Amino acid sequence: MSTATTELRRFLIITGRRFRAGQSAPEMFSPAVDAAWHTLLGTPAYDALCLESAGQSIRHVANNGYGPIAWVAAYEEAYGTLPDLWFTDADGMVDQEAAARYRETGTVVAEWDCGPVGGDGDDVAPVRPETVRR
Repeated sequence: MSTATTELRRFLIITGRRFRAGQSAPEMFSPAVDAAWHTLLGTPAYDALCLESAGQSIRHVANNGYGPIAWVAAYEEAYGTLPDLWFTDADGMVDQEAAARYRETGTVVAEWDCGPVGGDGDDVAPVRPETVRR
């Protein structure tokens, strides 16, 4: 299993835990890990990875945003410090500034353009307040 696939597996484990707890979907902020996700999507291996990791089917959907990454503490509790791969673009270039900021502060503030949704759509946390129209 590649490093990117290992990190995707960890992301899916956190996704399953967040969904079961009624929390929002975790933000996919790493182009490198997202590239591994795209490679596996639609394959039997991906279906198996989802069931093993998250306990359910996980779909990949467009979900743009920017802000603090809510699941970093859960990752650190389970696996330790985020590896540089989380700060790597699809071409393999590490954003050294973002990685250093994370190492100094323990928080990640990033942009994302996709995320997970449970297979049936029923287990996704409520809509974020900023997306509700009044």
